[in-house]
Amino acid sequence: MSELGKHIAQHTAISTDDIEKIVTYFKPQFFDKKACLLKENQLCKSLYFVNKGCLRLFFCDEKGNEQTIQFALEGWWITDLTAFHSEKLAEFSIQAIEATEIMEIDRNSLEELLKEFPQMERYFNKIYQRAYAASLLRVKYVFTLSKEAFYQMFSTKYPKFIQRIPQKILASFLGFTPEYLSELRKKSMKK
Repeated sequence: MSELGKHIAQHTAISTDDIEKIVTYFKPQFFDKKACLLKENQLCKSLYFVNKGCLRLFFCDEKGNEQTIQFALEGWWITDLTAFHSEKLAEFSIQAIEATEIMEIDRNSLEELLKEFPQMERYFNKIYQRAYAASLLRVKYVFTLSKEAFYQMFSTKYPKFIQRIPQKILASFLGFTPEYLSELRKKSMKK
């Protein structure tokens, strides 16, 4: 079974035969490191499931600085959700941090999928709930933890990110400068 099929099976009570049919609605895609899947101000046409690799969702501020707000590793979903569902221009860009293999579904295919397999609504509802909860926790941590405590919590909870994400990108996600993140890492290693 594909990684996407395994993920669906893990979160639903859909039969293996139906999961195999569901996966046919998705198109496999491969992206090289640093490739952009979506750029700000483009029409957001797809929802992406990561089979292998790592993606990031980010925007550029008025000074041209990139601010990363979300990552997606294996088994995670990513898109500019508002733009995807409202058929509007993207507010965010999506970039491959590593060579990445995804399963992509466009809006029309998703609608057809949900008509044929309405139980997938429940699957996506679970996925969106988890993503929303994670976003709220991140906001809470940004406002309640010191920068050092936030880094320690993040590195303990998500060690894969610390190993795989380039320092500049990780710093933008945590709201730090790369230099400050470097200082925190040095402090952490001394302990």
